[in-house]
Amino acid sequence: MGTLDGRVAIITGAGRGLGREHALLFASEGAKVVVNDLGGDPHGEGADRAPAQQVADEIVAMGGEAVANVDSVSDWEGAKRLVDLAVETFGDLHVLVNNAGILRDRVIVNMTLDDWDAVIRVHLGGTFCVTHWAATWWRTKAKAGEAVDARVINTSSAAGLYGNPGQANYTAAKAGIVGFTLTAAAELARYGVTVNAVLPGGRTRMTESLFPDQMAADGDGFDRMDPANVAPLVVWLGSEQSAGITGRVFEAMGGRVAVEEGWRPGPRAERDRRWEPAELGPVMRELLEQASAPLTMLDASG
Repeated sequence: MGTLDGRVAIITGAGRGLGREHALLFASEGAKVVVNDLGGDPHGEGADRAPAQQVADEIVAMGGEAVANVDSVSDWEGAKRLVDLAVETFGDLHVLVNNAGILRDRVIVNMTLDDWDAVIRVHLGGTFCVTHWAATWWRTKAKAGEAVDARVINTSSAAGLYGNPGQANYTAAKAGIVGFTLTAAAELARYGVTVNAVLPGGRTRMTESLFPDQMAADGDGFDRMDPANVAPLVVWLGSEQSAGITGRVFEAMGGRVAVEEGWRPGPRAERDRRWEPAELGPVMRELLEQASAPLTMLDASG
């Protein structure tokens, strides 16, 4: 018996990297998988059916059930076709893993509006589009009196929480995905849907060029940066075992899993009248001395 027996999952960006590993492990744990990937390059250019089809074929060859889809997650009608394909092929939908993404890294002064829009559109817009149509399906089922036990697992990044120079578009999108996750968790609970986010760490086309030293395979026999290390947590979040866990952000990298604690109120000063600007200098400096120092992305993932 697999952890995901009887469940139907859509995994976006599943032709390579993290998404591919998710798809393969989902299938090995018993899920029927819709393998979505536009097949473009890391910058979002071009299209190729081969990556999605190859993963679907690999799943079928190992005895699982899968179908390939090459719609763009950022296309409204394409996202609907993706959800419809899951329901029409396998009869239902239980898990959505929003993983598709691209990079167009530039410092802010060199970044174009197209660079900004393209990354926001795929990461944040794609997460919204597919979630919208999946949630519409689950709401319809719930209103018809059918039991729903569904999961949305969104892919964010440590960069979205801590920032990373040269990635203003990417970090804004990934931070937005965390905010979207929290709101979706609150809205969709009534329909039997949980929504969580994962900060993955692993070697992919997008990370190898950014952090070549950190992404190199370890020499001690355990490849800490193997993207397959992230998939077990995503599988668990997609299973019935994670019932009731929603609105949370998790980290997975190597042999480590963690719960992110997020923003919390810190040191404060308060009085029963409006502050004058000139008064705030020493007050704010004292509060900042009491507050924890901000982390960088490398601090947090080290």
